[in-house]
Amino acid sequence: MPRLLIATQNAHKTTEIAALLGPAWAVSDLNAHPDIPAPEETGETFAENAAIKALAASRLFPGLVLADDSGLEVNALGGAPGVRSARYAGPQATDADNRAQLLTALAGVAGKERTARFRCVLVLAEGGEPRATFDGTVEGTILDAERGDGGFGYDSLFVPAGFHETFAQLPAATKNTLSHRARAMDKARAFLAAR
Repeated sequence: MPRLLIATQNAHKTTEIAALLGPAWAVSDLNAHPDIPAPEETGETFAENAAIKALAASRLFPGLVLADDSGLEVNALGGAPGVRSARYAGPQATDADNRAQLLTALAGVAGKERTARFRCVLVLAEGGEPRATFDGTVEGTILDAERGDGGFGYDSLFVPAGFHETFAQLPAATKNTLSHRARAMDKARAFLAAR
């Protein structure tokens, strides 16, 4: 069975990616490899940060490494929080802190002006070299209050276009057919199958 290291310590991302890849892959993440440190994400774009993580881990892991950098881009905020989605409310911010910061930033912005998208960029690397880059987006709107207990990050505030439920309310199987990560992983899965 081929192995794939996900260059993250975020167990939620690993679970999503493993589900999207299916049982043909042995998926692990940095939590299972404490000897591989997570690098500082100094990039200005999702692609730069994903590459930083993928290349750093692939220099220490004997096989394929996939890194994800993703986040929320809110049109009324000029694309923020963007690449700083995970630390929008500060370096040690929790998901709840980030959601509260987003709601504060959008106070006074009308419902139809609260359009946003989740964006995901995946970089596949091996032996310290990039092999491929994949991206995916999903458009939607930001609510003025949280709904739902599933998911993580901003999922309880984001309603994907064509739905009435937030990502946190939708079943994981549904989210995994339309999310930004699912769309990027569709491209990655096709690339991996052709190797």
